[in-house]
Amino acid sequence: MLAERRCKISYKAPLVIDPNRSNITDLLVKVALTESRIIVLHAYAGWGPQVFTVAKYLGMMGTGYVWIATHWLTTEIDTNFPLPSSMMDDMQGVLTFRMYTPETELKRKFVSRWSNLTSGQKGKIGLNACGLYAYDTVWLLAHAINAFFDQGGNISFSNDSRLTQLRRGDLNLDAMSIFNGGNLLLRNILQVNMTGITGPFKFTPDRNLIHPAFEIINVIGTGIRKIGYWSNYSGLSVVPPEYTKPPNHSSSSQSLYSVIWPGQTTQKPRGWVFPNNGRHLRIGVPKRVSFREFVSYTEGNDMFTGYCIDVFTAALNVLPYAVPYKLIPFGDGVKNPRETELVHEIQTGEFDGAIGDIAIITNRTRMADFTQPFIESGLVVVAPVRTTLNSNPWAFLRPFSPMMWGVTAAFFLIVGTVVWILEHRLNDDFRGPPKNTMVTILWFSFSTWFFAHRENTVSTLGRLVLIIWLFVVLIINSSYTASLTSILTVQQLSSSIKGLDTLLASNDPIGYQQGSFARSYLTDELNVDESRLVPLIMPDDYAKALKDGPHRGGVAAVIDEGAYIELFLSSRCDFSIVGQDSPKPVGDL
Repeated sequence: MLAERRCKISYKAPLVIDPNRSNITDLLVKVALTESRIIVLHAYAGWGPQVFTVAKYLGMMGTGYVWIATHWLTTEIDTNFPLPSSMMDDMQGVLTFRMYTPETELKRKFVSRWSNLTSGQKGKIGLNACGLYAYDTVWLLAHAINAFFDQGGNISFSNDSRLTQLRRGDLNLDAMSIFNGGNLLLRNILQVNMTGITGPFKFTPDRNLIHPAFEIINVIGTGIRKIGYWSNYSGLSVVPPEYTKPPNHSSSSQSLYSVIWPGQTTQKPRGWVFPNNGRHLRIGVPKRVSFREFVSYTEGNDMFTGYCIDVFTAALNVLPYAVPYKLIPFGDGVKNPRETELVHEIQTGEFDGAIGDIAIITNRTRMADFTQPFIESGLVVVAPVRTTLNSNPWAFLRPFSPMMWGVTAAFFLIVGTVVWILEHRLNDDFRGPPKNTMVTILWFSFSTWFFAHRENTVSTLGRLVLIIWLFVVLIINSSYTASLTSILTVQQLSSSIKGLDTLLASNDPIGYQQGSFARSYLTDELNVDESRLVPLIMPDDYAKALKDGPHRGGVAAVIDEGAYIELFLSSRCDFSIVGQDSPKPVGDL
């Protein structure tokens, strides 16, 4: 469980077999000087409680500390409950574990019989999980031996030549004999399937008990408090594991009841402090050659600047405590370093962390944890574009096609004629000789384009036709105005590369930023031949390669992270992002 969260033991502090108070004090003083405040105590019941006594004396049982005791503590508590109040006071807030055994009728009967057997004794001995498993182990061996005899086995021993070589010493190992039926008995033990007082008793193929589970215990007051369970089947839970139901691994179900930590607080401890004898945090910073706006390193004075550095220092200023750190450049300063190698240095322990424009991709998240991204990222394709200015004096005709112009003119005449037919009998404005009638029809139709017609319509049908026509004119007028504005004011950009698909379909060279993950993505995921890839370093290299083109030693397009391309395009208008923001196999910066 701890390994899944990348928790590791930073310091191992061994004690002698039977330590005295002085030995424990010397060791805990060394532990107190380290940065970790999460202490796992694996001890014998005979001297384990004394460690808590000394820790309390040294102030190590207060706020900020986390103490986790292995199952020896619950064994001691269950066996000798109740413990002396002074001993319980020394271990307030400690977390410990107990092997989980389900509450069954068989277990209740056994516990009742045990209580009756020990009730008359002066020092009552309680039952612990180890005792319950020991009882089931005896029955397990009985079943295995019974099967051994049923299979025709017999009890016989023989000397082992390997033990005769160990005659020297006080242990007299050469006097031991080997059970001849050991392999058969072991096979029978591993095949036993029984239900004991601890629940189902069966072994897995790797010789472990099925469904191991633990109760998580919090020592509070004069007793203990159960805050949850853990099993390899369902993980953390506030209810006992149920193997008849499918496991629920959702984040909402992986929880425990609240914990009372050392110092009688419910606030979760941070778990670490800066050690009194510790070193500064070693933070790796890439020595970038290009796009130094994100992060840059100045030789000589060891100065680090850039947007990423500003974000890091601003985050540190928000913390309520000081963080001593040292920025260490990573790379040779001649070319951009590989960011994956920098992240790998964190995994190996060379660096404690890293600052920079480091893209969050799958294989890197397996090596280290990332903070929240400050900008959305992804790979984009940038290519040169051709600019065409529409200065043609006949550009006002381009919003509509010739067919559209013809249909529009025909509708003008048709609507004018229909309105004249409906109005000339009732309306004096539409009467007159044929020449005047034709002029009236043309003028009326044309003036409706600008909603400036002066002729009144009298008939109901004429007004209905005019209302419909004016609505159509409004739509045509709006479309024409928008298209003409775009043609006359916006530069039309075009490129031979329409997107990633057309780029991959061609055999033209493709540029990428040296040190970026784009190279491995193109070769491993998109199966682009390495001979087509051209490493580029500086933004000027991008511009030159794109201007030269594939036929003059350049590239057809450049694939890089969106953040770099936006910075590149901010000062260069001859290029543009083509296609969608793709591919997008990554997270963010």
